[in-house]
Amino acid sequence: MRELVVLGTASQVPTRTRNHNGYLLRWDGEGLLFDPGEGTQRQMVHAGVPAGSITRICLTHVHGDHCFGLPGVLSRMVLDGVEHPVHLHYPAAGEEVVRALVSVATPGTDLRLHPHGAAGTVAPHLEVRPLRHRVETFGYRLVEPDGRTLLPRRLAGAGISGPDVGRLQREGNLRGVRLEDVSVRRPGQRFALVMDTAPCPGAEELADGADLLVAEATFADDDAALAARHRHLTAGQAGELAAAGRAGTLVLTHFSSRYADVTPLAEQARARAGDATVLAAQDLDRFGLPRRRPAGATRERT
Repeated sequence: MRELVVLGTASQVPTRTRNHNGYLLRWDGEGLLFDPGEGTQRQMVHAGVPAGSITRICLTHVHGDHCFGLPGVLSRMVLDGVEHPVHLHYPAAGEEVVRALVSVATPGTDLRLHPHGAAGTVAPHLEVRPLRHRVETFGYRLVEPDGRTLLPRRLAGAGISGPDVGRLQREGNLRGVRLEDVSVRRPGQRFALVMDTAPCPGAEELADGADLLVAEATFADDDAALAARHRHLTAGQAGELAAAGRAGTLVLTHFSSRYADVTPLAEQARARAGDATVLAAQDLDRFGLPRRRPAGATRERT
């Protein structure tokens, strides 16, 4: 299963209908919880998300609306008897805050801390890029490796069938036939999360080629001066980010409490998002990602 569960969509101040941040990405056998703000544990109950499904927790930065729910989530994992390791990724500059939050959680979780301070790969297929906010902030990107889609007609023409197909995939060459000769490249799927930031190269790198891009849209375009002052994106800037990266779907979130209706923000993003599908997230929304075909799958191409 590949699915994004939106646990909260408010920015600094929650509202009657919007909880603080929280995003759970189910990606095959992993559960990545991004930016658990205050109230995340309760939102997980509403969403039917068990604490045991979480394998990694990723903090973009240590402002409260992105991390104050961490102790509750960790305590719930202890209560539920979660035994597997939980990896916590966060900016190194937030070490003191993270340690304080972890210290007030119920002890017993096999929690493994992974601070990072520069762009790079922080776990298998999980990358970070620096963003431009008021404190050290990083966005996250999950990248599936590219695969190959086998072409049955070419396999038949090359006289390769049965167990030899698997051997060709493993070795890349069989009796003079290369894997590239009987297959086409299948691009891996990409998920990106861009939270509190002004426009910057790091955000652009994260959005590049994203099948699903989750981006903050804290302010409307009319409040661009406020966005610049606080180093946030407007809805239109989020749309531009999706267009520049040729993202497939843009999910807007992290809305200021000043906007009771975020429909105009979605329209502003849509006007500048190019071919991307633009959706304004509501708490407890779910967005599915189509699973890529396994490396051994076949599909005829002409």
